[in-house]
Amino acid sequence: MSRRRWWREVSWRYVVAAIAIVYAAFPIVYVLSASFSERGTLTGSNSLFTTVTGAQYAALFATHYPQWLVNTLIIGSVTSVGVVMMAAAAAYAFSRFRFAGRDSGLTFLLLVQMFPQMLAFVAIFLLLLGLRDVVPWLGLNSRLALIAVYLGGALGANTFLMFGFFNSIPKELDEAAKIDGAGHARIYFTIILRLAAPVLAVVALLAFVGTFSDYILAGVILQDQDKLTIAVGLYQFIAGQFDARWGIFAAGAILSAIPVLLLFQFLQRYIVGGLTAGSVKG
Repeated sequence: MSRRRWWREVSWRYVVAAIAIVYAAFPIVYVLSASFSERGTLTGSNSLFTTVTGAQYAALFATHYPQWLVNTLIIGSVTSVGVVMMAAAAAYAFSRFRFAGRDSGLTFLLLVQMFPQMLAFVAIFLLLLGLRDVVPWLGLNSRLALIAVYLGGALGANTFLMFGFFNSIPKELDEAAKIDGAGHARIYFTIILRLAAPVLAVVALLAFVGTFSDYILAGVILQDQDKLTIAVGLYQFIAGQFDARWGIFAAGAILSAIPVLLLFQFLQRYIVGGLTAGSVKG
């Protein structure tokens, strides 16, 4: 390729890529600079990294932030595992079994996922408020209640997503395993789940990220400081009009992104490996 042709046909792609990278990276760099700022406000933060200090991180760990982080990790992990287990079991039943109400059940799941879970937060609040008097550990201001709400809200969409993936797995594998004496449980755990690793990883990642960043439901259900999640806890730093602590908020936001990045990097190998497996003959 000649130099003139390269500048005409290829060079503009590098320009577009550079603009996209700068556009996406600037907010991250700005928040990182604000987290290392000494003043703890956004005033005068337009000059990036003029001062680099760990005062905001030290002040952050003097609050309930470590407990908020632990709460969020526990709630996100339990929710991810529960969503994967429940949605996979339901999707396997809809994909492999034939029973009365199967088609209507799939239609109901499709309709349910069209309505956001946040539309029902008033009803969820009243329900948990009543449950607190009967079953305190499953009522309002309970982390277990928040997990139960997350599991119920994510079941429909994830079941429908896994149902389509399970249908792509040949049923001849099930029949061959049955001939060898395997039951439904063994087929499900040793064959189906292993072949469905890509969609399981995607569902787990989406469930964890959605739980990790949720504010509305967590803010409605959780009340005590030692039970809050990161999204609800960090909002308290900027809730005031005149005493907003943007430096601590930026520090907490930077640290909160680390678990999500690590999880994505860990699951990316399984997602890519599962999607490319069998794509070539060998």
